Amino acid sequence: MPSRIAKPKILLCALTMTWALVAAPALAFEATTTYQPIFETAADKTITLTGHDLTIEQVIDIARSGAKVELSPEALQRSADAYGLLLEGAAEGVTIYWFNRGAGDQRETVIFSGDPTTPENTKLLKDQQLARFKGGVTRGYGPELQEEALVRAIMAIRANTISYEAASPQLTHMLVDMLNKRVTPVVQSRGTLGEGDLATLGNIGAAMVGEGDAYLNGVRMPAAQALAQAGLKPLEPFAADQAALISTNAYAQAQAVLLVEDARKLLEWTDLSYAMGLNGMNSSVTPISVPVQAMRPYPWLTWDAARIMDMIKGSYLFDEDPARIIQDPESMRASSQRQGSAWQAWADLRDSVLLSINSSDHNPAVLPGLTPQSSPELNTPQFMQYYIKGGKLSNGKSGYIFSNANWDPYPLANQVEAFTNALTNLGVAVAQRIERFRNPFFTVIKPADVLSADQRKDIPSFDGYLPTDLWQELADLGTPVTPNGQAIVATVEDLEAQTRIKTQRAREAVDVSFHLVAQDLLTASYWMELRKAQKPERKFGEAPTAALAALRQVIPWQQSASARPKRPLGMVAYDFMQQNPATRFYPGGPQAPRSPTAPTAGVLPN
Repeated sequence: MPSRIAKPKILLCALTMTWALVAAPALAFEATTTYQPIFETAADKTITLTGHDLTIEQVIDIARSGAKVELSPEALQRSADAYGLLLEGAAEGVTIYWFNRGAGDQRETVIFSGDPTTPENTKLLKDQQLARFKGGVTRGYGPELQEEALVRAIMAIRANTISYEAASPQLTHMLVDMLNKRVTPVVQSRGTLGEGDLATLGNIGAAMVGEGDAYLNGVRMPAAQALAQAGLKPLEPFAADQAALISTNAYAQAQAVLLVEDARKLLEWTDLSYAMGLNGMNSSVTPISVPVQAMRPYPWLTWDAARIMDMIKGSYLFDEDPARIIQDPESMRASSQRQGSAWQAWADLRDSVLLSINSSDHNPAVLPGLTPQSSPELNTPQFMQYYIKGGKLSNGKSGYIFSNANWDPYPLANQVEAFTNALTNLGVAVAQRIERFRNPFFTVIKPADVLSADQRKDIPSFDGYLPTDLWQELADLGTPVTPNGQAIVATVEDLEAQTRIKTQRAREAVDVSFHLVAQDLLTASYWMELRKAQKPERKFGEAPTAALAALRQVIPWQQSASARPKRPLGMVAYDFMQQNPATRFYPGGPQAPRSPTAPTAGVLPN
């Protein structure tokens, strides 16, 4: 197997129609180079992009289900104001990074002087920008992203934030039109250092002017042909359009959005599988009781314990049973602590992602409407050299344009790894609790005590090695990426954030964890059946009972070996979880904690 850095998570197996319709995360275990088109199950929905309230759910609808997009009047006006300020600033002789000056180690190089709309400067900028957009086709390095949803997520996020970035009207509309016409550029997976996804967005820019290849409705063809068939004319970029498009962390943000969505589904299933496991173990559930949790009231931990307690409400676990032991293994007792902690890390990541996809990470920062009185520092000589008084090109609006480091993707980069770490600390508990079911010290009974030999031969058995193998893979993914500061571009760019690697690893960790929880679900459901065989009148709680019944539709409890699927049962269980979100069986529950710093956009888990 190639290294994880060389094998991005987005090289995934081809999905069946059923899988695509439920927007399942792709398998890391059957990676191929097959392109994965989306299925437009939300094509009749239109999402308005305002630049400040885009949600995770909306990005998923656009990226995975083909929802259409439009820019709000407010966003269009903000974009026009930023664009006008850019032009006016150059006309007033203000030094502007990546426009009338170069970028990176060319930041002091004069590109042009004076009004950018004069015939001479107009020709210069049109030729320069077209050449830069065309040059984007060779940026980056393979393998190509095979997940159409990921590329669409990149484009959706950039469409939402580009109104802050002084893009020309034609660029803004092209990004929206390509999403709505489902023109999806071919994008390379490598080439970004994880802060400023220049190469990635450069590939998208190339397709806008008809260079390279793109997919139209899932079919690959030359980008120029895709645009023509979609009824779109190639973009004619101007001003600082290349900078406005590519100066962003939209690749990392898109990976993080998909991570947050898939991780939520994973954690929901982990909770439900744990509730089923408690029933299977005949557990003492005192650790998740309200008084016990109140002794150490971490909000997300007490929430998760209350959630599990609610799932098993009505279970036989609340009845007296002389055979029930006083204390489960630590991996069972502490699972709600690990799961609640993972939820907390997930919530921190979600909040950061929401803020990130609804703000500007562009350099330079274009700030129309400001005056020297807007903030005390703005009236100092240092800041006044970047003040734009306002004129005809900005419709009289003043403002400032500042160089900045808003593209440095922290704390998001840290929170991606913090979640991966929390997930591995959860995963070790899952792997251990699976194994504890083999020990009659905890279960009290053995399968042979309940089932006859004839009964046992038609009941599925499990590979005891596999959960440990999966855990070892997950543990490796939890190792943080070593921080790096490689001084490049004449040492101007001397920090790297590595979010490409961090988000890929996090998404792979979620997928591996799904496979591990599938093993947990098989174990829990097996032992629930044993407890039912012991005493048929036993009840398990509404959600565990419903999940068990649905699972038995695809993995019958008793079935001859010749009739069973000719593939590992864990993969059947994995498919089951992808096609049946845990919320199908447990849609409610206690209200989740809300961070006091959480953005207003987005929703908490049910």
